[in-house]
Amino acid sequence: MTKRFALILAFILLGSGVAADAQTRRTTRRTTPPKVVTSSTLPANAVAERKAGAEKAAVQIKNVSRFIFLLGGVAKGIEDIDKDPRANRAAKDANETNKRELVQAIRNLEAGLQALEIEFRTKETLKKHVPIIGGITELARTSGDLAASGRLTEAGRPLLDVVEKLSDTLVAMP
Repeated sequence: MTKRFALILAFILLGSGVAADAQTRRTTRRTTPPKVVTSSTLPANAVAERKAGAEKAAVQIKNVSRFIFLLGGVAKGIEDIDKDPRANRAAKDANETNKRELVQAIRNLEAGLQALEIEFRTKETLKKHVPIIGGITELARTSGDLAASGRLTEAGRPLLDVVEKLSDTLVAMP
């Protein structure tokens, strides 16, 4: 009987160990998706503001570059007619009109650059780029003054500086 009792006791102990093992909660490791880390610590509206500023600077680079390209040929033509003693009165009058339109086109370009410079000065996320972009309005004004004084080919040089400043600003913007 003691053998029987010992055998039953052994089965009970072994069975309870298995049952206890079966009842324990197994922990499963859940994988969490990796966190997306953005390179910017700026809020979304600041990123959008910076992107809009960069896009406007790029547009002005295109505008000024296109203008400089056209200015070369137009300035040469106007200066040639001014120097030509055989040019008739109608050609000289048309030439004066062309000069006024050219100066006005530079003033319009200046207005666009001024708006961009003001935007960079007033928006918090763009202010750090003011030392680079600052002065583009004055350079455009100088170009207009040179054109108004009849120095048309020289009027393109300050505009080249404008393109350089705008390009440097884009490079500095992350």
